[in-house]
Amino acid sequence: MVDERDPAPRAGLAAPRLRASWRRSEGYGVSPEEVAPVFTGELDTGSLLHECAREVLTGLQATIPNEPVSLMVADRFGVVLARLCNDAGIQRSLDRVHLAPGFSYAERNAGTNGLGLSLADRAPSLVRADEHYVTGLRGYTCAAAPVLDPVTADLAGTINLTTWSDSSSELLLALAQTAAGATSALMAVRATGRTVRPAPRGEVFHVVGHQATEAADPCVSAAWRAAVDEAARATAAGRVLAVLGEDGSGKATLAARGRRRAAPRSRILHARAPEGGDVAAWLELWTPELRADDVCVVVSGTAHLPAWAAGELATALAAVRRHGPTPLVLTAAEFGALPEPLAPLVDTVVEVPALRNRAEDVLPLARALAAQERRREVAFAPRAATVLTGYGWPGNVRQLRRVVRGAVARTDLVDLHHLAPEVFEGGGRPLTRLERLERDEIVRCLTAPGTTVTRAAEELGIGRATLYRKIAQYRIVLPREGAG
Repeated sequence: MVDERDPAPRAGLAAPRLRASWRRSEGYGVSPEEVAPVFTGELDTGSLLHECAREVLTGLQATIPNEPVSLMVADRFGVVLARLCNDAGIQRSLDRVHLAPGFSYAERNAGTNGLGLSLADRAPSLVRADEHYVTGLRGYTCAAAPVLDPVTADLAGTINLTTWSDSSSELLLALAQTAAGATSALMAVRATGRTVRPAPRGEVFHVVGHQATEAADPCVSAAWRAAVDEAARATAAGRVLAVLGEDGSGKATLAARGRRRAAPRSRILHARAPEGGDVAAWLELWTPELRADDVCVVVSGTAHLPAWAAGELATALAAVRRHGPTPLVLTAAEFGALPEPLAPLVDTVVEVPALRNRAEDVLPLARALAAQERRREVAFAPRAATVLTGYGWPGNVRQLRRVVRGAVARTDLVDLHHLAPEVFEGGGRPLTRLERLERDEIVRCLTAPGTTVTRAAEELGIGRATLYRKIAQYRIVLPREGAG
C-alpha cells in the first residue's frame, strides 16, 4: 500500500532528495497542517544579492507579463527579500501563506518547498503540488535555483519562481536557473568589475605518505605552528577535526601538515566537495577510504554539500567510528557553516589564523611559492619584501600565490615593478573597473625603476598635485627609498 505521506510515488527521479527533505522537515518539528514561516522583521535590501537579483527578475518579469508567476529572491537563510508579480490572484494567495518579503521559507520553518530545498541541497529544485510537506502549500509549484557568490562560491541566496500547481512546467525550473546564473554574473561585475572564474569542481586526490623528503613548512609564526601542533594531536588520536578559517588561508594544508607530523607514513586523501550535480558519484568514490587504517581524509568545502549528502556522510562516518577512532578533517569558514548532520561529530576545532595576522609568514611563504613556481630560488628586493609584508592580504595565501606567480614569471629578482598593483593599495572601498585601470597605470608609472613623482606625472599626462591626489584617493602605499 502506498503511504500517502511519502512523496516518492509522485516524485520520479527526485524521490531520494524529497524523502530526505521530508525527513528533515519532520525532524525540525514542522507541522504538516499549518503554514507557519518565521517573520524576521528585517530585510537586507542593501545587499549586492538583492540589488542584482531584483534587476534580473524585473527584466524576466517583463518577458512574461501575463503569466501567473511570482518571482522572488531570498537570502541564504531563506528570508524572502523581494517578490515581483503582476497577477493579483496569486499575490493574494501567497500573502495568505506568508510567502512574502520578511518571512523565512527555509525547510526548518516551512518544510519541503522549492525555495528551502534549493538552499538545503545547493541545487536547482522543483517541488510540485503535493510534494510539499505542508498541505497548505500544495496548491503551488515552486522552482528555485541557488545563487552562488561569484568570488567565494559560497551560497548567497536563491531565486524562486512560484505558480499554481495546475500550471506547472519544467520550463519554470529552467527560468529559475537562468535567473540565478544571471544574478551571480551581475554580482561578479558589480563586485569586481570583471567576470570571475568559478571555483573548482569536486576533486579527490591522494597525498601519499613518506615520499622521499617532504618540503619543510615555510611558516614560522607561533600562531600557525600552534595550530599545526593541535591538528597533529587530534589526528593522532583519531578524532574528527574541524579546521576553520577564511577562504584561501590554507586550511587543507594545515590539516595535511598536522597529519604528516603525527603519522609520517600514513596516506592523506583530500576530497573537495563539488559545486553541483556529481555529489553522489563523488561520495561513492572516496567514502570507502574511511575504513582504511592508514588514511586520513580531509574534506574541504563542506558548506557546499547538499543536505542529503551531508547526512549520508555523517551516517557513513558514524558506522566506521563504531569500530574505533578514525581521523577525519572537515574544513569550513566557521563552525556554523558546517552542515547540521556533521557538526555534532566534531571532536576538536582548530582555527587557521588569517595571513594578515601573521606577517612573519608572508616572505617565507613567498620565497617557497616562488621556488615552487620556478624550480629554483628567487630573491625579493628589500622594497618588494616591505610591500609584501605590509599588505593586508584579504585573499590570504591564495592571493599571495597568485601575486608571486605573476611576479616570478619575468624575473629571478622580484622588485616593485614586478608586483601586482593591488598590493600597493592600503584598503578601502571596492573600485570600479575604470578606477582599477587608472590605479594600475599609476602604480606602473610610480614603480618603474629610477622613476620620480615628477617623471610619473609627466608620463601620465597630469600635474604633480593631481597625481598626489590620486595616490591619496586610491590609498597607494609605496615604500621609502632604502626601506627593508
